[in-house]
Amino acid sequence: MESLALTFSSGWASGINAYLVVLVLGVVQRTTGAEAIPDVLGTWPVLAAAGLMYAIEFVADKVPYVDSTWDSISTVIRPTIGAVIGVLLAGEADSLNEAVGGVVGGTTALMSHLVKASERLAVNTSPEPVSNSVVSVVEDGLVLGVVWFATEHPLAAAGVAAVLLVAGLVLVYLIVRAVRGGWRKLTRRGRRGAPPDGPSGGDTLPYPVQ
Repeated sequence: MESLALTFSSGWASGINAYLVVLVLGVVQRTTGAEAIPDVLGTWPVLAAAGLMYAIEFVADKVPYVDSTWDSISTVIRPTIGAVIGVLLAGEADSLNEAVGGVVGGTTALMSHLVKASERLAVNTSPEPVSNSVVSVVEDGLVLGVVWFATEHPLAAAGVAAVLLVAGLVLVYLIVRAVRGGWRKLTRRGRRGAPPDGPSGGDTLPYPVQ
């Protein structure tokens, strides 16, 4: 259960910032030798690659519209990393546990990634760019806190991740609902403002045409 809980938390966090998840898990494994975290994540090549990619994402994630482009590119990458982490966290388990870990990690990462991408599209409608940086810093802080907490208290961290995931899904639903409502209002106004059909804006002639 603890391994599955850690997989769920890591999957949620991977959908937000997968490279930071790998970096945090690798640092924890490297410094504490935690048995729950695979040794491969603490190797220097993995840490270097994760650190480099996180540095790139750290910048790209704070620039308006560049962040959404980065999210589009990461649609496959983040769930894949979440699934790989899930398989690795299954450890020396049978193929069924590895499959479950991969599904849980990948699915959770995909859901949280879609939440993040949708929220960023909404944030990009803001006229000032500061909101992107603030949201990005908050996201990184949540990922760092949840993953670090999950290495010590996996069940409690999984509960926190579940609450954050549900809250994000609800927020996306409200955003989609607001966008649909605004679109309907615009289409209604467009129909009312359109000139009626007819030879002169819809006016009929006072006499029959011979």
